[in-house]
Amino acid sequence: MVIILYLSVALIAIALFILVISLTKTLKAMKETLESVSKTLDGLESQLQGVTGETTMLLHKTNALADDINGKVEKLDTVVDAVQEVGYTVRELNNSLKKVTTSVSSVMVRNQDKVAQVVQWGAVAKELKDKWFGEKNKGFKKTKPFDSEVSIHTQQIENSRG
Repeated sequence: MVIILYLSVALIAIALFILVISLTKTLKAMKETLESVSKTLDGLESQLQGVTGETTMLLHKTNALADDINGKVEKLDTVVDAVQEVGYTVRELNNSLKKVTTSVSSVMVRNQDKVAQVVQWGAVAKELKDKWFGEKNKGFKKTKPFDSEVSIHTQQIENSRG
């Protein structure tokens, strides 16, 4: 029985020795892996610092650009306001011109007969003047383009009435 006990202790010692050797190999492999991870993290940290610096510069440039855009937008707002006011002024001017045109047109329509009479009386007065001066200047004959224009205009007015 003592031999079994010694054999058991020897077996336990051998198993423990194999376990220690196996554990040592595993820990060495794990050490190599952790060293590789450490190197990777060191490289990653330096890259992250570079990215952080670039990000900071980009953020500063973005802020400067945003300030510049805001200033230009404020300047552009005054231009837009001025253009809008010009638009309102042009619209009011158009409305005023429409009112004046309508007013003049309606007055012309109402006074169309009077205008035709004035033109006819003017034509008669011109004929009288031409006859009066024509007798004084007996050999000199004038052409009368005005009379033909007046008669054409008078015909147009009469045609538009009827």
